[in-house]
Amino acid sequence: MSNASTLPSEPTMSGTSDISETSKSSGIAGFIKTRLPLVGGIAAGSVLLLAGPAFAHVSVQSDNAPKGGFATVNFKVPNEQDHASTVKLEVTLPTDHPLASVMPQPVPGWKVSVTKTKLAKPIEMEGEKITEAPSKITWTADGKGVEPGQFQQFPLSIGQLPKDADQLVFKALQTYDNKQVVRWIEPTKEGGPEPENPAPVLKLTAAEDDAHGAAADAKSADRSGDVKTAAATDASDGTARLLGAAGIVVGVIGVGFGVFAGRRRNA
Repeated sequence: MSNASTLPSEPTMSGTSDISETSKSSGIAGFIKTRLPLVGGIAAGSVLLLAGPAFAHVSVQSDNAPKGGFATVNFKVPNEQDHASTVKLEVTLPTDHPLASVMPQPVPGWKVSVTKTKLAKPIEMEGEKITEAPSKITWTADGKGVEPGQFQQFPLSIGQLPKDADQLVFKALQTYDNKQVVRWIEPTKEGGPEPENPAPVLKLTAAEDDAHGAAADAKSADRSGDVKTAAATDASDGTARLLGAAGIVVGVIGVGFGVFAGRRRNA
């Protein structure tokens, strides 16, 4: 009897344990299902916030900007706001290396103005003394400007580029139609982190004159070598011709002498 009374209690305890384990598993799964998307969304949002400004900088680009020469550069202006358009760009030109010649290319939908400033120290370009130079270029939108999700390029022809510098630093102000102004003016220190609003930097390339001069010297050397070779060849040919002519003369004389000697013997 005692054994019969204890047997039914064992399956009852086992069933309770299974239900408890099932409840725990359901609770953990529910927590993961509800919390994991939230954590993932926060992480993804953080990545977007960190990556967003990396492609939204105002920058200056050029295919070729040789030291001491002239170049065509493009100021690239992306719109980094979702509900405002860029309606003005102001670019301040470097004062440590003044650019005497600055010519903007017309951009449809934009007005452009060039501000000039008297130089503290005159510079010389192509034999002329320059006492003032462009100091700021301003583009103002006629219409909608650079709308969200778009970018615009503003081309300039500039020169004469400095011979004693590796780069030129510009400062730019980007104005939106909601009156917000982003100041791209912070210098980037070599080896340091990029600032939040870095100033556009134009990297200068090797001077074209040096390359052209080296090529000209090489061509001149080749031509000089060709001339010397040609002269030596001409001299050799002349000597050969002279010796050949002398041999013919000696041969003719020898034949004539032989004929004359034979006649004397016959006589």
